[in-house]
Amino acid sequence: MARRFVAPKLVVATHNRGKAGEIRSMLSPFGVEIVSAGDLGLPAPDETGTTFEENATLKALAATRASGLPALADDSGLSVAALDGQPGLHTADWEGPTRDAMVGMRRIQDELARRGVPDSDAARAATFHCVLALAWPDSHVERVHGTLDGRIVWPPRGSGGHGYDPCFQPTGEVRTTAEMTDAEKNAISHRGRAFRLLVEACFE
Repeated sequence: MARRFVAPKLVVATHNRGKAGEIRSMLSPFGVEIVSAGDLGLPAPDETGTTFEENATLKALAATRASGLPALADDSGLSVAALDGQPGLHTADWEGPTRDAMVGMRRIQDELARRGVPDSDAARAATFHCVLALAWPDSHVERVHGTLDGRIVWPPRGSGGHGYDPCFQPTGEVRTTAEMTDAEKNAISHRGRAFRLLVEACFE
């Protein structure tokens, strides 16, 4: 049985204002005051885990220990089957030092071309992952894992979303996630699914 969240305040373990705002809007129905690790000046821990679950847990525990408040962290990424699951945990690193998603998308395409991967749904299968870890000051942690299956497309299409959305076409869709409205994307996205699992387990 998952632990219920009843505290009035929650730290979101991120220094990304956009991500903190997204989480704030998703949890607004539950009357929880959201503050970010960035707002509190908390340091970002080294992400030394070997799975999304481990990295999300590391970040959540670091934030709850530093703040004395419950903390929520996410770790997410894109795994491409033909690239042995890369970029995976290193999705952001593939964007280079400037964190330019187009750099990462081009690197995926170049790697697929180098390996001679054909342009078919099965050959270019990919999955977006999002793990959310909710930690309490006593070190109790609840984790959920949301996924979205699809394929890599090239060239990128669409101007919505962020990150690798323009080169990702969800299974059963003709559009990329960057060609969808925010509401359409959130209804099926890995992060949206993870949040619904978390809300069901700990907030409702």
